[in-house]
Amino acid sequence: MNLGRLAEMPRVRLGGGVTPLERLGHLSRVNSGAALWAKRDDLQGLAFGGNKVRQLEYYFGAAEAEGADTVLITGAVQSNFCRLTAAFAAKLGMECHIQHEERVATNDPMYRESGNVLVEKMMGAVLHSFPAGEDEAGADANLETIADGLRSEGRKPYVIHLAPGHPPLGALGYIDCAAELLAQLDEMDLRIDHIAVASGSGATHGGFLFGMRALGSQIPITGYCVRRAAELQKPRIEGRCAEIAELLRMDNPVRPEDVVVNDRFLGPGYGKINFPTERAIRLGARCEAMMLDPVYSGKSMAGALNIAGNRPEGENVLFIHTGGTPGIFAYGDALAGVTETLGRNAA
Repeated sequence: MNLGRLAEMPRVRLGGGVTPLERLGHLSRVNSGAALWAKRDDLQGLAFGGNKVRQLEYYFGAAEAEGADTVLITGAVQSNFCRLTAAFAAKLGMECHIQHEERVATNDPMYRESGNVLVEKMMGAVLHSFPAGEDEAGADANLETIADGLRSEGRKPYVIHLAPGHPPLGALGYIDCAAELLAQLDEMDLRIDHIAVASGSGATHGGFLFGMRALGSQIPITGYCVRRAAELQKPRIEGRCAEIAELLRMDNPVRPEDVVVNDRFLGPGYGKINFPTERAIRLGARCEAMMLDPVYSGKSMAGALNIAGNRPEGENVLFIHTGGTPGIFAYGDALAGVTETLGRNAA
């Protein structure tokens, strides 16, 4: 199995090891159709876990290799990536600077102060703000300005860029996830017919797709858009896969037809809830005691439920649970429908 230079890339292992592959029996019965399974990356160790743990192991590996003492990252106010960057920095004794972008137009105090923001403050992160929400290049450039100021003070900053055009180190964590999953499927003698995953920056979706194809798996994978329309997301994922191949100095195993994205559950936009997402969150909690967030995992679970509901019994649909648990505490008002008392059969 050729994965290029993957084994040579610097990595700091702070995750919780192999995450469970769990059959969602009650949810499958309620939804009907194909059986639902979950790859529980929400159970990664460290500060409420989530998919960003795998990604940050490579970013912090690079930061340590460069002798950095400070790390900077940009993201939405309720970014899971920012929260876990603060966690890695705390564990490794680094200073952490977080730039919050205005991606969700709200002054709700819960959104501004609770959830991931509260956790970041508890771990000692220094918070900055950026007025735009859809200017990735501008957000990255402003991070560099902050980093220049830190350098002038004698610090050694490492910047985690989110826009395309930078080495996709985080995506490597989901090549690891692909290898881990395929080993679990082999051990369990389990056939998966379709996989649903959230598709945002492209690191998780692109890395996982790249890894699965590089390792010989042709299981269909659908990325559910959480930030931009499918017509914009597909070329982004194709670009991520090309960047991964360049980074690892290997041929790109991903064909254009492998990149499948769906924006059916995106509206009304990033970080905003809709009925299918609310339903997915409610079903996850009431059927499996599994917490889903409105930004990523709720929308991709809505996709998984749709896939499974349109497939016959005997098939298996896998949901990649990317976490986001602290975010639910920032969406109390938006999740009012989830918390209503609906009766025994209204799951």
